[in-house]
Amino acid sequence: MYHQPSMSRTNKSMAGSHPLPLHTKKLMARAGVNRAFALVYSCAILALLYHHFIGLLRSASMVSIFLLLADSVLAFIWVTTQAFRIYPTYRRVFVEHLEHYVKESEYPGLDVFICTADPYKEPPMGVVNTALSVMAYDYPTEKLSVYVSDDGGSKLTLFAFMEAARFSSYWLAYCRKNKVVERCPKAYFGSSNTHRFPETDQLQTMYQSMEERVEDVVKSGSISHDYITKDEESEALSRWTEGFLPQNHPPVVQVLLENGKDKDVSGHGVPNLVYVSREKSRDSPHHYKAGALNALLRVSATMTNAPLVLTLDSDMYSNDPQTPLRALCYLLDPSMDPKLGYIQFPQIFLGINENDIYGGEMRHIFQALLPGMDGLAGPMFIGTGCFFQRKVFYGFPSETPEMYQNRQVSHSIKSREVLAMAHHVAGCKYENQTKWGKKIGFRYGTLVEDLYTGCLLQSEGWKSVYCNPKRPAFLGNSPIKVHDFLNQAMRWSVGLLEVALSKYSPITYGVRHISLLSGLCFAHLAFWAIWAIPITIYAFLPQLALLNSTSIFPKTSNPWFWVYVALFLGAYGQECLEYILSGGSIQKWWNYQRAWMMRGISGFTFGLVEFLLKSVGISSFGFNVTSKVVEEEQSKSYQQGIFEFGVASPILLPITTAAIINLVAFLSCIAKAWKQKSIEDVFIQMLLAGFGVVNCWPVYEGMVLRTDKGKMPTKITFISIILAWVLYLVSSFAL
Repeated sequence: MYHQPSMSRTNKSMAGSHPLPLHTKKLMARAGVNRAFALVYSCAILALLYHHFIGLLRSASMVSIFLLLADSVLAFIWVTTQAFRIYPTYRRVFVEHLEHYVKESEYPGLDVFICTADPYKEPPMGVVNTALSVMAYDYPTEKLSVYVSDDGGSKLTLFAFMEAARFSSYWLAYCRKNKVVERCPKAYFGSSNTHRFPETDQLQTMYQSMEERVEDVVKSGSISHDYITKDEESEALSRWTEGFLPQNHPPVVQVLLENGKDKDVSGHGVPNLVYVSREKSRDSPHHYKAGALNALLRVSATMTNAPLVLTLDSDMYSNDPQTPLRALCYLLDPSMDPKLGYIQFPQIFLGINENDIYGGEMRHIFQALLPGMDGLAGPMFIGTGCFFQRKVFYGFPSETPEMYQNRQVSHSIKSREVLAMAHHVAGCKYENQTKWGKKIGFRYGTLVEDLYTGCLLQSEGWKSVYCNPKRPAFLGNSPIKVHDFLNQAMRWSVGLLEVALSKYSPITYGVRHISLLSGLCFAHLAFWAIWAIPITIYAFLPQLALLNSTSIFPKTSNPWFWVYVALFLGAYGQECLEYILSGGSIQKWWNYQRAWMMRGISGFTFGLVEFLLKSVGISSFGFNVTSKVVEEEQSKSYQQGIFEFGVASPILLPITTAAIINLVAFLSCIAKAWKQKSIEDVFIQMLLAGFGVVNCWPVYEGMVLRTDKGKMPTKITFISIILAWVLYLVSSFAL
């Protein structure tokens, strides 16, 4: 039976003054410097745009138009970036003070949502480790429930969680008894710093045995009868008949553990563990991850209906058992805004190589941009590691009585009544003629449901906070192949453009309904894909002009030359400084900016084209899960700092073509200088080409110097040479 106290009642019980704060908030010292620099830099931008307009009035050409376009887009991006730098905020929580505000028995219930979609791209053992890590939270087990959404509808994933349910009775007791901090089994047993206890070896053997069974099942694609130990398990798996397909199957809701009935080996209660695979039909839209999360919202509402909801990606395991308590330090603080809707934790990635060659840490986003939003209405929702108040997802009053956010659930979650309702709300027709995905739940209409949902929630008046503790709350995986991180960027850009150009665009709707600065922050993120425009122009146009001995920038003796230099060094210098102040190194920053260039010229460009084609009905972009499978050889190369190309994909062509053109242009300019000819008029172009060459060094290695499987495919190199030649021929007529 589950009677969850509402957050409002809990807060009222804490009314009164407490000398010990639950959290503190302060403005970062760099805020004043940021504002002063923004004023100076704005003058330089206006001067450059003035220079462009004067040039156009004197003699308009395609080159001058393209340069104006590139610099105008860069100016827009820079202006929106300043919104993050006006009120950068740092927060600190005091978990040890929580006991002075609320008893443990009064903690609000917590429903954890974990989403997975493909057992071959997202190995079930990874999802199992994520689930076990949160099941072992330092939180009352009777108030904790874990729901796993399997959008791939795979019996292999269900089997993995049957195994996890058995293993959890040992793992949870072990963590509690020995006060283990690292609650993810794979990370715990794989760490060289693990403190060993008398039962550690036996438990590790059990874990390895479970891992072998799960991986054997995934590899074979079938489940041996020897692995099934209960009639209940056999009955659950019998639903996978011949007609059961990933995109066409009935709903499956399987309770694997129930608090109050199931115990661990020490006799202590365990959290609820529920497997959910919503109904799929080829005739009904499923709305990707947002649809899966909404199905979990409804199913969990029929079973436990906890006031708090935590969303997690399949590979983002808990690294700190006290993370829910950190969230409570905000949610239960009487001084907080009553419209606090969610607490966002950063994504921290493990396994990043020493110099982060793909910029996978995304340090600038999590250490600079999100703290900047925290000083305004709050950070965006980034899809994982976010604690929500359930009530933010519902209309008032709710359209659906069984979904009403304060409803108390009093039946066993295995009762026929509850399971029947759970299957009903997991049906693909349930949302028809309702406001689900529009005004209720996670919002539909884009591949990036996280940014869209966060923006609309803030537009409705909800606030958020950013919690970035010293010990990472969650750890996940980052792509280790060039093809994967570029495809990820393409998928992001399509979804972000869907938000940017929608009815609820942050640049219009967000600015009006949240605030000017918050709207600009969301707009900066939503318009990420337009980075493709200036990056592509500056990667090709100056270099092609250089090959044709055409000057398109001021000479070094011209005062406008120094405006270009100041703008370049100012933007790069500020970003580099922010990166270093956040704990990064110069080498990591360099790799981050190079990876961003690669995303811009390739992933974002492909995403921009894909979105435009989709808008006119020529293309229909689907959701592709980023593979979490890591091969040993690829992992070894990545840890050595070697780029992994390998795949003959068109998405590599812009990068290799730009690399060739920049190299040839730079060498031709050097040859010109060697012949003692003046290069004053093309000095900026030479610098840009040289900058491109230095950034493209890993590409040249992949094209020429390497012979391993991860080298640049010969086919891609050959096509790039042809494309570079064609671009040169076209430019010789146009410039």
